[in-house]
Amino acid sequence: MNIVILGLSITSSWGNGHATTYRALMRQLVAQGHDVLFLERDVPWYAEQRDLPQPPYGETRLYQSLEALQHEHGAAIHNADAVIVGSYVPEGVALGRWVLAQARGCVAFYDIDTPVTLAKLERGDYEYLAPELIAQYDLYLSFTGGPVLTRLEREYGARRALPLYCSVDPELYFPQDAPLRWDLGYLGTYSSDRQPRLEELLLAPARQHPQRRFVVAGAQYPQDLAWPANVVTIEHIPPAEHRAFYASQRFTLNVTRAAMITAGHAPSVRLFEAAACAVPVISDRWPGLDELFEPGVDILLADCAADVESHLQLADAARAAIGRRARKRVLARHTADQRARELVAYLRRANTSELDTGALSI
Repeated sequence: MNIVILGLSITSSWGNGHATTYRALMRQLVAQGHDVLFLERDVPWYAEQRDLPQPPYGETRLYQSLEALQHEHGAAIHNADAVIVGSYVPEGVALGRWVLAQARGCVAFYDIDTPVTLAKLERGDYEYLAPELIAQYDLYLSFTGGPVLTRLEREYGARRALPLYCSVDPELYFPQDAPLRWDLGYLGTYSSDRQPRLEELLLAPARQHPQRRFVVAGAQYPQDLAWPANVVTIEHIPPAEHRAFYASQRFTLNVTRAAMITAGHAPSVRLFEAAACAVPVISDRWPGLDELFEPGVDILLADCAADVESHLQLADAARAAIGRRARKRVLARHTADQRARELVAYLRRANTSELDTGALSI
């Protein structure tokens, strides 16, 4: 297939998880023999933090404005077998309208932020998607599965709302021997609605147990946050260093945004990454998590600081066994190769109007 993707960013992973997803997906699409063009708006905050300025798979092009996109890449979008518009793309509403008018193949909206998107729509915030556009896209592909998909079809008129979860590239994420520097670590950009859970599940245990070592890595944390003395903070870790970062932790923490907890069925990229590295994950609780992992077997759940402390006391053998089981589960169902094949099946059937959602559900 000839596929064009208009996404938030593939060249910079600074302050976003989109780049990791697009890199893994694009790499596998190309490996499977598809022609893929990724179009990214050239914005200053990513231009200053590009850790992969020239992705070595497919073709990536930057554009300066919507007008430049229309002039420079209109033909590519018109001729593509499928065009995918991602969430949080600048001027996403105007861009989406133009793509829908321009493209002759199927057009999909790929929502990496579905619960956040729905919350924005409810309050009239149409930053990158407007309600009337949802029914015009041939497919609504969502990082979030479960009841949200039905809601998109019934309330917003989506023609087909289908799960396309995040994934992990096993060639980049695998167990690595490294000195254990931290008892518990967290990798994620600051979010005000996620911060209370980070406070409860990492900072509170750190304050209660000053002899333990903790780490938080991510951009945009407020300068006035009071960190315990035994918590190391790192502003940004590029994806090439994620594996070593996970390997340096006894456990890694998964914390979910409030809207995604409410919606459920919304695994994060970081969750699959850490699991693929066989690092045991301590996660907050949300609907659908038990459909992806088995609590107590290949993932550990925590509702409060005491739960975290209990998990941190696990013997090394038990800890390692949880990590191995998590890796086995992720490799069985959530690799980038599998996700790319799911995407192509969705797109092909959309083009032939023979989409069978039941046969393609995850």
